[in-house]
Amino acid sequence: MLTLLSGLGLMFSLIIAVGAQNVFVLRQGLRREHVLPVVLICAASDALLVVAGTAGLGYLIGQLPWLLVAARWLGGISLVVYGIYAARRAWGSNGESLVADASPAADAEGGSRTGGTATATRSRLATVVIATLAFTYLNPNVYLDTVLLIGSIAATHGDQRWLFAAGAILASITWFFALGFGARHLGRWLRTPRAWRILDTGIAVLLVVMGVLLVLPVFTG
Repeated sequence: MLTLLSGLGLMFSLIIAVGAQNVFVLRQGLRREHVLPVVLICAASDALLVVAGTAGLGYLIGQLPWLLVAARWLGGISLVVYGIYAARRAWGSNGESLVADASPAADAEGGSRTGGTATATRSRLATVVIATLAFTYLNPNVYLDTVLLIGSIAATHGDQRWLFAAGAILASITWFFALGFGARHLGRWLRTPRAWRILDTGIAVLLVVMGVLLVLPVFTG
């Protein structure tokens, strides 16, 4: 259970951040436009990449045990770096502009134009699906987070790596469904810079602590 929760907590700390993909999902949720396809694509993509990372790195570490130490260092350093980035987001200005882009006011006009004919609806759905795939797979960070980082840290859990991966996948599913379908209820809080600043500060602390704890066995073992 602890391994499952570790994967859950790590994935949440990585995925809950102001970024292009999250802002896009939030915008679709605020518009109530094709929310289900969007969240399904995002969650399924994360699951696919987590499985790929866990399977590949797990096999390699089984063949080359020294990679376990490298995986700990890589994962720990990456977590600390991500924590620093989260701290910069929390006290910088980028979060404000991204949140402003996701505000209901900015999307009100676009939302009022949806509906139309069945042909227009299908065309809009195709556009949304393509945009979702682009936000997901054209973002280099998604490969660093899900394939490399999650995969390397999952490998440090040995035989329980798939339990860790399951926790990460569960976190992704929970987050995207909550963000997409809860946007109407959460929008008034999530669209404020102060809310994202508090959230990113918590993420920064969690990532740094987890990074330090990840490399400790290298010195104590």
